[in-house]
Amino acid sequence: MIQLKTDEQIEGIRKSCHMLCELLDSLEDGKIKEGMSTKDIDRYCHEWILKRNAKPACLHYEGFPAATCISVNDEIIHGIPKSNHIIKEGDLVSIDLCINLKGYISDSARTYIVGKTGAQEEKLVKVTRECLYKGIEAASQSHARIMDIGAAVFKHADRNGFGVIREYCGHGVGLELHEDPEVPNYVSHSLGNPRLREGMVIAIEPMITMGSRHIIDMPDGWTVVTADHKPAAHFEHTVAITHNGLEILTQI
Repeated sequence: MIQLKTDEQIEGIRKSCHMLCELLDSLEDGKIKEGMSTKDIDRYCHEWILKRNAKPACLHYEGFPAATCISVNDEIIHGIPKSNHIIKEGDLVSIDLCINLKGYISDSARTYIVGKTGAQEEKLVKVTRECLYKGIEAASQSHARIMDIGAAVFKHADRNGFGVIREYCGHGVGLELHEDPEVPNYVSHSLGNPRLREGMVIAIEPMITMGSRHIIDMPDGWTVVTADHKPAAHFEHTVAITHNGLEILTQI
């Protein structure tokens, strides 16, 4: 069941989302460097959240063992931070974070390029970010439905020759980490297609691959990689449908 939020609840979610945006912004401009471990990044994010009297919502969620999901290169999502997973020049590092601020949940993700990488990898990151905003633009239209988002994301990725992950998708968020509805990045006639309406808060999150859309679930029970081991990128915003229209909450 879709949980429509009150203005008061959206304000609480907004504060959580602004905090998360500040954290992700703090990782820009070369903060993620060659020689760091993914555990180093996780520790930085965890401490940053705790210092602001909030909680990392991913930690212990269904058993997840870290504050952040950090996925590198062919890892699509849910990468577990490790002290022996060392960042290299040219890596694509996707960081997916959720903050619980006084019971209000925010969710956002970005892919960071470490130093210089290949032209095709740069294009993948650029197009994935564009896919996110194509989806948001579709959601902002009058009388938009959930599948309008997926259609916009898929069309842009496919036009650029990239794959779109189907096994994982966006979702409702705000009072819980994962709520209804599912927000796929493609059009599926087997899923529901509710109209977007005031009070809905959803996470839109394209996961785009350089090659095949097919995946492999790794033995750790969390990490998901591309079947052809080509790179993937991931961008995500939490957005709210308000009486003033769509608002990107995880953007300041």
